Amino acid sequence: MNPKRPPTGATIAGATLLALTLAAAAGPAAPVAPAARAPEIVSDTWINSPPQTLASLKGRVVLVEFWTFACQNCRNVEPYVKRWHERYAEKGLFVIGVHSPEFPNEADVGNVRRYVQEHEIRHAIALDNDFANWKRYGNRYWPALYLIDKQGFIRYVTVGEGGYDLTETRLKELLAAPAE
Repeated sequence: MNPKRPPTGATIAGATLLALTLAAAAGPAAPVAPAARAPEIVSDTWINSPPQTLASLKGRVVLVEFWTFACQNCRNVEPYVKRWHERYAEKGLFVIGVHSPEFPNEADVGNVRRYVQEHEIRHAIALDNDFANWKRYGNRYWPALYLIDKQGFIRYVTVGEGGYDLTETRLKELLAAPAE
């Protein structure tokens, strides 16, 4: 897990992010933390998808993954995210990879496109070279996964590697919940 100090002006309060992360780590019996409305994903450059908004995805579960292609931890999480996209897209899951570069070569859109093609990543990718989404989410790590329910609230956060079974369990719970 690569920590990075987030730029100032985060939308999600650090305490809320911490509570969601701790609840996720504690497992199924953990109390549900108050959910924060998920900030919109903003980007001028999208790969594998036209620009998306959470408003247009209402009624679907959204998995937002903060990643960067040179991060080994992100590469280790990649097969799980790809598998969830393949398994659950038809059941209402929409995956958005938010590519936030750690190094200058990762900010080059050609390098990102090449990586996505070579690694057969099929889900939507939003480039976040200015860390606008990183700030809006108050994110601090690569990789970080945010599960957003059908009403647009963050219901689960996990950072780093591992916990894949729990993440998939939470994902299936959100998919099974009514769209209210």
